[in-house]
Amino acid sequence: MSSFEINKIAGAILTVALVVMVIGIIGNALVKPKDHKSSVVVADAPAPVKKEEKKLEPVGPLLASASAEKGKKVANLCKACHTFTQGGKNKIGPALWEIVDRNMGGGNGFKYSSGMMKMKAKWGYEELNKFLVKPRKYVKGTKMAFIGIKKVKDRANLIAYLRSLSPSPKPLP
Repeated sequence: MSSFEINKIAGAILTVALVVMVIGIIGNALVKPKDHKSSVVVADAPAPVKKEEKKLEPVGPLLASASAEKGKKVANLCKACHTFTQGGKNKIGPALWEIVDRNMGGGNGFKYSSGMMKMKAKWGYEELNKFLVKPRKYVKGTKMAFIGIKKVKDRANLIAYLRSLSPSPKPLP
């Protein structure tokens, strides 16, 4: 096949694409859907049902029986982005040594997201619980892409492990 034949085929394809696009533009200009108002009145129509959100189970009561050793295994989910050792360097996420009772969004040389910087609290046990279940819901605008930990027992074990990452752990509630 010569280059002249290939050029004719390419030209035909481009022409068809251009014609289809022009027809679409003309069709959209000619046809304008009307907003029809219904004259039917529905009496006592039920209100739309909102999906009821489950209440978050508090982690405090579970911490007394939580296992830091099991929490260390759960923390393997976090190792790609965080370090857990004393003096550990920040990675994609901040180092988590002494995270319990640390100010949210500050303190260790990590460049936090604007959403995290707006938080004016400390990482207590319940704050960690709320964050770990759905990080993006708890801190709007966080850069953390982790989806969360569903099981409250796993979160309690992880928080017990994070609590152990300190020379003087914060007292349990």
